[in-house]
Amino acid sequence: MKLSGAYIGDNFTSLGKIHLEICKGAVLYIGNSCSIVSGDNFNPLARNIKAGIWLERPESNVILGDFVGISSSCIWAKSSITIGNRVNIGGDCIIMDSDAHSLDYKVRAARINDISSAKTLPIKICDDVFIGCRSIILKGVTIGARSIIAAGSVVTKDVPADEIWGGNPAQFIKKINI
Repeated sequence: MKLSGAYIGDNFTSLGKIHLEICKGAVLYIGNSCSIVSGDNFNPLARNIKAGIWLERPESNVILGDFVGISSSCIWAKSSITIGNRVNIGGDCIIMDSDAHSLDYKVRAARINDISSAKTLPIKICDDVFIGCRSIILKGVTIGARSIIAAGSVVTKDVPADEIWGGNPAQFIKKINI
């Protein structure tokens, strides 16, 4: 990862090979004591899925805080994905800050500007969040500190701090008593 220009903090660990694509000029910052599990059935909930981080554009950035744990998940940034400290991301999650394709069928059919015209908005995941396995976090979302996303959820809007959300689309379940 360091050869690709990424900054990696102290005590980084990885199990398995991580797929990494960083566009020239993009920024990948990984804080201290982070770990990424990738494939080889290290996590039975993620089966044999390889973890991957994609930074698609020169202005793309992905920032992982300290003590972040990721298990065989996909992080795909066209603009910005910021993940706070002590965040756990369960097996086979997808975090993507773009629609990936244009919403206009004519643009998709022409294929010329399809991907480049897709809507993109930053994602922010605050400190101490837990994201359950096979969840999807979509563009423009902020997940507040200490919140929990139930397994298999599709998060399409902001989640306040100290709440549990789940479902497709994810909805409020209950407050977390601290």
